[in-house]
Amino acid sequence: MSGNDPRVYEATFLRTPLQLLCGEGWKKLVALRVDSEGVLLGGAPARYKKQTAFAPWEDIRSMVLWYQRTAGQGINHIGLRRRPGAPRLAGPNSRMSPRSAALVAPHVEYDLLLDSRPISLWRLDPERLQAAVDAFAPHVRVLVYQQTDQ
Repeated sequence: MSGNDPRVYEATFLRTPLQLLCGEGWKKLVALRVDSEGVLLGGAPARYKKQTAFAPWEDIRSMVLWYQRTAGQGINHIGLRRRPGAPRLAGPNSRMSPRSAALVAPHVEYDLLLDSRPISLWRLDPERLQAAVDAFAPHVRVLVYQQTDQ
């Protein structure tokens, strides 16, 4: 992973005192990285090391931006749709059951929900993301899911 390649897309979490309390120090925590090897999905700052996961390009079929309605403002997410049989990724949803997933985000496939991260405490630049995916994995599509009223 070259830090000098301008095609690489990297988004980092805003630094907060929470990461100091969780033992991560004041270092930069990567929320999302797209490079020649694949996609790194950063874990939540409070559980960063346990939830951070990497997926190589050969396992990724598409990247999906989706929205979850909540009682508040709602949450945007980014997720990976991966090939069948790809090894499970660590993450904040890794223990969620299919039944719970259907209640939380009925418009999103279970496996996609497992391999998703909220876009919270960091910003996504869709144009730069698309440029990085086009540069490193032109076979991977970046999709946007719309949630319909139920």
